[in-house]
Amino acid sequence: MAQLLRTERAEARLLPEQKLRIERAASLKGLSVSDFIVQQADEAAIRTIQLHTSWNLNDTDRDFFLQSLLNPPKPGSRLKAAAKRYKQLTSGK
Repeated sequence: MAQLLRTERAEARLLPEQKLRIERAASLKGLSVSDFIVQQADEAAIRTIQLHTSWNLNDTDRDFFLQSLLNPPKPGSRLKAAAKRYKQLTSGK
């Protein structure tokens, strides 16, 4: 397998105890400090993106959401009034 060329650089300032912990963890995994930091940061980035771009609903909430999409409630008087005001404001009348 061809090794990917790393062309970007990132820097971080660490507290001495953080650096020692990271060095120890990298050693335990048999990785260089750089490889360990890249691996861990990338995994954290993937998790963070997933948390902010997906929903995790329990069965009850999922069923309620789906039923609301499939059988939406009829618009109430407040929604109808808001739509009427919007149309008036956007039609120039």
